[in-house]
Amino acid sequence: MKRTALHLATVALLLPLAACGTSAQAGTGSTITVTVGYQSKTINTVTAGTLLRSLGYFEQQLGALHDGHTYKVVWQDYATGAPITAQMTAGKIDIGSMGDFPLLINAARGKQLGRPTHLVSVTGYNLRGGLNTIVTAPDSKLSTLEDLKGRKVSTSVGSAADGTLVRALQRVGIDPDKGIEKLNQQPAVGASALDAGSADALSQFVAWPGLLAYQGKAKALYDGAQLDLPTFHGVTAREDFAKQRPAVLEAFLKAQAQATDYLNAHPVAAAEKVAKATGLPAEVVYLYNGAHGISTFDPAVKPQLVSALKQDVSILKSEKLTGDIDVDSFVDDQYAKKALGSAYTKELAATPPPATSEVWPKGAETTRPFKSPDELLKYVAQHRSAIRAAYVPDTTTGTLWFADRAVWVVDGSRLLPFVAPATAQAYVAAHPGARTISYADALGRAS
Repeated sequence: MKRTALHLATVALLLPLAACGTSAQAGTGSTITVTVGYQSKTINTVTAGTLLRSLGYFEQQLGALHDGHTYKVVWQDYATGAPITAQMTAGKIDIGSMGDFPLLINAARGKQLGRPTHLVSVTGYNLRGGLNTIVTAPDSKLSTLEDLKGRKVSTSVGSAADGTLVRALQRVGIDPDKGIEKLNQQPAVGASALDAGSADALSQFVAWPGLLAYQGKAKALYDGAQLDLPTFHGVTAREDFAKQRPAVLEAFLKAQAQATDYLNAHPVAAAEKVAKATGLPAEVVYLYNGAHGISTFDPAVKPQLVSALKQDVSILKSEKLTGDIDVDSFVDDQYAKKALGSAYTKELAATPPPATSEVWPKGAETTRPFKSPDELLKYVAQHRSAIRAAYVPDTTTGTLWFADRAVWVVDGSRLLPFVAPATAQAYVAAHPGARTISYADALGRAS
């Protein structure tokens, strides 16, 4: 299956190169078409895709150029980054957004086919790696990574979620090529396989783990933030497009910054907009994109992210998906610096705030933060029928998770949440007297 998928991907990438998405030689007064590839359900790209499209900021920025041209934006939605790369290297997409591992493949394919691309900005990121999660079925007896030995694990080869799986297995001494049976599947297919029992676990990127947990179709086995290695999504642009239409690319980046500001200022409204456009539950969108969500949004290409990108190359090489990649030449934030001015320098130095416990009351347009999970539980216990969603940060990694899907530990008078059972057990082992309890018990103790 893996060889077949790779063969098909290669065939797609080697299709005859077509005309550019933009009209490079267009004269004054002509109509310029700009084609943007995005992934509506990969919700950490929303500031360069779903949310940006719904707000209309890019079209507004293009209209403000007043350069004698009329601009038409074509938005093309894909399930993963691979087809976006195929279309970019065929000259049919000008700007695309995707995760860190697909970005590297984008860089490699662009160079290989003589259509170089560049990482020009970042959308959403998590500095510890919390955007990827390994989940199992709700009734699964699996509780640690070691339990995956000899099991069938679904992931998307070449994705950041696959990278998390490979690294996590290596850390516990399991050969990711021989120690498990890896199923190379699209996220939706893998989710179905997990539900049907034909896969024992699923390693996927946002928003699939949170969605399946919310639906009661999965439980977390491994929190990607345990790797303590940044994961992110970003914007890539064709080099020829950027050189021919720098003002257009800068207009896109200004619009992305506007969308980012909107998301940060109106996180609940943004979650509702994305939910409406994608069909995802707004509660799941907010888990990742909320005020204290798993993802942080700003366009700056931070040094930590570039460093992590360089470390990702070895994983792709081990999967025989790429050779060496010159990450430094792939990264090009000059257009973002020009578009955002002094704000870019400010974002570059900014650090994400710590995650906070939050409740989303039914019918409310804002969420309610709490100083601790204990306080959140007390509130939820007193307002059970009025709660739309409740979120708590993992005690050790800070990854936000649904309170009713978390693993709870009681330690004296403290009630502590964890995303995965292994991290909860590690805490219990290190703290005599601590023990895991059910969510119902945690609510009862809090009230």
